Order: sequence, then C-alpha cells, then structure tokens
Amino acid sequence: MLIVNPFATATSPAGRDALVHTLSAHFDLDVELTTHRGHAFELAARAAAEDFDTVIVHGGDGSVNEATNGLLDPPGKSDPSRRRPGLAVIPGGSANVFARTLGIDPDPLLATQQIITLLDAGESRRIGLGHTDDRWFLFNTGMGMDAVVVHAMEDKRHAGKAATPARYLWTTVSSFLKQAGSSATFDVEIPGRDRIVGARFGFVSNTSPWTYLGPREIRTNPNTGFDTGLGIFVATSTGVLRNLPLATRLLSQADPKARHLFRDDDVDEVRFIAEAPIDVQMDGDYVGAFRDIRFRHRRDALTVIAPATTA
Repeated sequence: MLIVNPFATATSPAGRDALVHTLSAHFDLDVELTTHRGHAFELAARAAAEDFDTVIVHGGDGSVNEATNGLLDPPGKSDPSRRRPGLAVIPGGSANVFARTLGIDPDPLLATQQIITLLDAGESRRIGLGHTDDRWFLFNTGMGMDAVVVHAMEDKRHAGKAATPARYLWTTVSSFLKQAGSSATFDVEIPGRDRIVGARFGFVSNTSPWTYLGPREIRTNPNTGFDTGLGIFVATSTGVLRNLPLATRLLSQADPKARHLFRDDDVDEVRFIAEAPIDVQMDGDYVGAFRDIRFRHRRDALTVIAPATTA
C-alpha cells in the first residue's frame, strides 16, 4: 500500500504520478490518498488487518507517525509476535527527519528507486520506538519549548505560510524570547535518579539527530539511536545568556553540555509532571497540553525498509 499525503509540503501531483508509475511497474500496488487528519492511521491499520507486505508513506513526519500508529496496536496492547507490514518512507514533507535518519535519499524519485532496490533484496531492519501510554513516536517528543515552536508553526501553516527552514529558525528564536519570561515549569522523574525540579523545557529522543535545520544536523543526544534507549535533554533555564552557548554547541555539533542542562543518552523511561498543562509535541506534531506524561522505550518494535547501516 502506498499512502500519499497530497497536502504535504514537498508533494505534487506530477511527482506522485511518477513514483506511482515506477512502483506499479515492480509491485502490486494499492494507492491511497489521505483526505483528513488521522487518515494515514486508518489506512495503515487496514493494511495491517488485510496482511499487506509493506506500507510505503509519501508525506511528512506527521503522516509517517500516523501510519506507524496504525500498523501497530497501542503500546499497552501490542503483541510483538504478530506479523506486521514493513514500513517504508518516501520523503514528502519539509524536514523528513525520520527518513533522513534511516538513510533514505531526500529526493522522492531517488528514494523510490532506493526502496525498490531494498525490497527486491529483502533488506529491512528492526528499530526501537518511544511511546506514551497510548501512542508511539519515531524520533522525538518534548514538553515546553519545542512544542511551543511546533504549535506556532502549525498556526502559520494553517494561515498559508510555507514551513521553510528560515521560518522554523525565526519561529524558534521568537518563541524562545517570549518563553524566557514564562513561569511555567515541570519536574522530571527518571527511575533510579534524583528528581529534576524546575525544568523549563525537555526533549526526549528515540534517535539522533533530534532534527535538521536545512542540511544541518541538530544532535541533542549524540549517542542515542534506534538500538538504544531514549535520550533525555532537560534544561532548567530559558535565559538567553545561559542558552546561547548551548545553542552554539548544538549548531556546531559539539557535545551538548551546560550547567543548567541534564542529559542522558540511554534511559528506558522518563516522566514529566507539571502543576499546569504545558504544550507537548510528538514527531513534529502538536498533541496538546499535559500535566503528567510518561515516555517509555520498546526495543525492536517496528520493521522498516531501510539500509542496514546508517549514520
């Protein structure tokens, strides 16, 4: 099954027709276009129920997240012994973090040929996923700053503005300056560790890089990967002077460290607890405001059609 989000940033009717033609020449292909939020979830769930071999998603990270949650049962009910279709991704969004991290070519037509080659060779790999009680995530989630940025970018996209790297950067800077005066904080609990009090923002990664700024990798947890536990990156200050050196280290790909930063690249569980609801994002989608949310890791949760070794 090929699931296409026709509204994704980098998809077009001509490009879609080209990759459908190429894939159809090699495989028995069921092509489905999404029409509403959650549709990729519904289509992938049908593909799993009807025992498709592979689900290919042509869209952004949000569509891939939806499809993954459709392929798998909710984390609390998932049966690892049950056969599921493999997941392949042809980039179609603005960032395409998951596809790029898997080693998939950013060009949709080249990615299509890459997927065909991998499928013909029977090449796939199992990767771990992060999850809450009821939802899986592929590469990152977070409470506070990054969720505020994602929320603001979704508002801009709904207003007809393109999700360009420059707009992401400006939105991040302006949101950070606005949040510097906010009093909203939360506590962080990691089993076996002292409680972190007064966190201002927290990132949870399932792999590295955490995201991309154009071609530049941003690695909050350099040693986190699909074969490790979760990476945790928690800051207790939004002060500009305190975070500017940290931002410089992230942009220069130096090892992230600061006195107000807690970081661990391999944990199995983390919990964020706030007195008042704080914004949360997951794989680049705003998912709401929460007072209490727990993230866990599940090893070997998903089969992906991807090169065996990636950066």
